[in-house]
Amino acid sequence: MKYEVNVSEVKNPKGNLRGFASVVFDDSFKVSNITIMENKEGKMYISMPYYSNSNDEENKDICHPITKEFRQELEDSIIQSFEDFRQTGEHKHLIGDGEQEMSFKVSVTPFEREGRNICGLARIYFDDCFLINNVSLLQGKNGVFISMPSYKTKQIDGNGRNVYKDVCFPITKEFREKLNSVIMQGFEQAKKNQQEAAKEQSDNFVPISDVPDNLPFR
Repeated sequence: MKYEVNVSEVKNPKGNLRGFASVVFDDSFKVSNITIMENKEGKMYISMPYYSNSNDEENKDICHPITKEFRQELEDSIIQSFEDFRQTGEHKHLIGDGEQEMSFKVSVTPFEREGRNICGLARIYFDDCFLINNVSLLQGKNGVFISMPSYKTKQIDGNGRNVYKDVCFPITKEFREKLNSVIMQGFEQAKKNQQEAAKEQSDNFVPISDVPDNLPFR
């Protein structure tokens, strides 16, 4: 899989943070907010973007490699790109030859929460080696729409509302339309499967008229 790594360095680092990286897969999909860290022994490593959990539970990655091999490849590529940047000043580094087009698949779960407009959650799998979590399907005035994982900034818009920025997202109109179409198809199929399963379960109930009259009563 071809991807482009873009790195930057923190000018006044605090703690073990040294820089940031973003990755663009196959000129189509961008993952941002990857942090470049350094441990006490001076070894560099990366941390994928994650949701902070306020309930003292473990933080959950927004996206991450799902194979050991690609996890190591991606980390090595980002760290090497960062070290090269420090020497040459070149931000962007292309990895892979891109001979094969990136494949992807999705899994969608219809999901509702009282008081909210969420109606589904989706995951995106790129080449069976990288996963995007927490893609939301939301009910809007004009129907269901797809919202990519995002984070709240410190900015306020003209209406006094918080400004959110996507962490990972399609960067071309063509891929956005293709991805949205596949997610919506998955959503409709998942809803259909749920309805069929619910109907099958209800069909298995014993009608009241079929219950024997001489059952013991306590």
